[in-house]
Amino acid sequence: MTTLKPLLARNRSWALQRRQRDPGYFEKYLHQQQPHSLWIGCSDSRVPAEVLTGSHPGELFVHRNIANMVDTRDDNFMSVLQYALHYLNVERVVLCGHYGCGGVQAAMALPDSPLAKEESALARRITQLRASIASGIRSCEEEDDTAALNQLVEANVMSQFALLAQSDPVRAVWQSGRELGLYGCVYDLATGHLKILAEQSAEGETP
Repeated sequence: MTTLKPLLARNRSWALQRRQRDPGYFEKYLHQQQPHSLWIGCSDSRVPAEVLTGSHPGELFVHRNIANMVDTRDDNFMSVLQYALHYLNVERVVLCGHYGCGGVQAAMALPDSPLAKEESALARRITQLRASIASGIRSCEEEDDTAALNQLVEANVMSQFALLAQSDPVRAVWQSGRELGLYGCVYDLATGHLKILAEQSAEGETP
């Protein structure tokens, strides 16, 4: 039988440590949030946005999904993007992939995977991902497995970044004259470092 007790115990310990360091720590965020950035990342448990950026509560508005995908037909994704840009008025959007991404790996191997025969939400998402990086898959067929996967992770970041820059909520902010920076990044699990692959701050710019 599973239990939540270990997580609860660690939560109490974390909360106690925060209060000891700063008695007003939690009261700061009781009544409002003012995040400076929207983080669009992968659901992978090894890539927690707040931890790897050293952020505190209230600093990041976060959306995570398999392989950090931008899907303008997905109400979940689009409602997060719209709320962050038009209600929270974030200054930047960070789209972050990571080396060793299982979603990208699944997209590479899809034709030989049981997922190819499924009619499931996961199968549809991986099929959509494979289509978005199809040219990258063809171009890295001669690479070794690790190099090919890392190359495709970067190709996926660039593909999703382009979709983000073309999305209506982002374009609306830029057309209004408000400053908004988009950043496409990749996280290296081996070093803990982020690397910027693309950035854009106005409609029509080349990332």
